[in-house]
Amino acid sequence: MSSTYTASREAAFTFAISAAGLVHVISRSCRDGKLSSCGCGRALRPKTLRRDWIWGGCGDNIEYGYRFTEGFVDVRERENKYTIGSTEQGRKLMNLHNNEAGRRAVIRKTKITCKCHGVSGSCSLITCWQELANFREVGDHLKDKYDGATEVMINPRGKLQVRNPQYNVPTAEDLVYLEESPDYCVDDENTGSLGTYRRQCNRTAPGTNGCNLMCCGRGYNTQKVVLKERCACKFYWCCYVKCKTCTKIVDRHTCK
Repeated sequence: MSSTYTASREAAFTFAISAAGLVHVISRSCRDGKLSSCGCGRALRPKTLRRDWIWGGCGDNIEYGYRFTEGFVDVRERENKYTIGSTEQGRKLMNLHNNEAGRRAVIRKTKITCKCHGVSGSCSLITCWQELANFREVGDHLKDKYDGATEVMINPRGKLQVRNPQYNVPTAEDLVYLEESPDYCVDDENTGSLGTYRRQCNRTAPGTNGCNLMCCGRGYNTQKVVLKERCACKFYWCCYVKCKTCTKIVDRHTCK
């Protein structure tokens, strides 16, 4: 990411989700035997696991994924030396904090998976192991952290502190940012915002993809559009699929 980026909550989310994604793919690749430098995870047996259940199997190697990502992702930030209390040092500390929050998000969503063994499904033996959650769950978790991100500033001692003392000090799992987000409603080359003019939106959706929010109060245009799509598909032995082409008229809404 360019050094000219806005140190906003969007940047915080970008650093966190990138670090989380690398932990996820490395940990899973270790388990699947795709990397020669690691293998199955060696997580300690959970104390809450039933005594007669076996802790084994080939779990995701989250410990290795965490350590690898910490060294690989953080190295650029740690190598840069900045003046204590400077804006550049503030960005460095912000990025390191959000990288860690991303890694911890993967750990936070990790689960224990168990499988039955036995003749005719008797389940006489149960084996359990540590497994990554679907990355969608990790992303949703970080999206919640994005929504509750804390604005911080760099103090003269070269540490991050909460800008508004009425807010709680963020934990290592929370996201932090230094600057307010730019106005994404309008086109701005300096911030990289493309604006929302002519963006397609959902007229009935209450969320960010809805016309009310996405169009930033400017309203939206509606036009009839003819869509062609494959339909009534049928499989023929052997081996091809034959479909008809159906047309339908739909309303398309775009921001003014």
